Amino acid sequence: MRRFENKTAVITGAASGMGFLTSKCFYEEGANVVMLDVNKDALEKCAEEIKKSAGGKVLPVVTNVRSFEEIKNAVDTAKNEFGSVDITVSYAGGWAGRIFNEQCDFTGLSLEALEWGIDVNFRAPLYMAKCAIKYMKEQKSGVIVNIGSVDGVTGSGAADYSAAKSGLVGFTKSMALIGAPYGVRCCMVSPGPVLTRPAMANMKTALGRAAEPSEVVDLVMYLCSDKAAFITGDNYVIDGGRSCGGRD
Repeated sequence: MRRFENKTAVITGAASGMGFLTSKCFYEEGANVVMLDVNKDALEKCAEEIKKSAGGKVLPVVTNVRSFEEIKNAVDTAKNEFGSVDITVSYAGGWAGRIFNEQCDFTGLSLEALEWGIDVNFRAPLYMAKCAIKYMKEQKSGVIVNIGSVDGVTGSGAADYSAAKSGLVGFTKSMALIGAPYGVRCCMVSPGPVLTRPAMANMKTALGRAAEPSEVVDLVMYLCSDKAAFITGDNYVIDGGRSCGGRD
């Protein structure tokens, strides 16, 4: 299938995990893929890997998503290079305690880690939407996908992470209302444990396993497609039943 022929997708966190897989899927379905990541070497390697198969076009743009100016530059580059900004998917994120190797609860988290977590998990998707919707309104079409977490639904010991992901629910609904008069949709996907890291296999779900990355990516791809043209403003939890009591 080439559902995204001549569409331009901008994806953060594109040099690893589900961000990389989503970039690959868009490319193979004919899209122009603008891959954003802060890790230059990994980003360029992933872009070259994608190009080994037939597809659309790939443009890696080294971007620190904590910076509004860098996100704006990436989105403007996508528009200037390919003529449109049709899809954005904000994967970049993570628990600051793990990133900063601070194995403690919220009360012990350093301010540096706390600020990183809020910037990457909450501010970055806001920045992306603010930059992209300008072009989407002009085009009278577009899809914005925010990546949340089951922890934003249930809460967790990582209070800053859960708060950021929970905040994206309200933001997604607000962007859906703002975009609707212009044909712009906004959706959210909130995964439970996904096998992007070995430790995820130890997190409990009602179905007794963690998700394969492709299972989450398939949902994202569907929401970005014309098959989901009447879907906007909702948060899709894909967690194997973890949020309905499947933690034990």
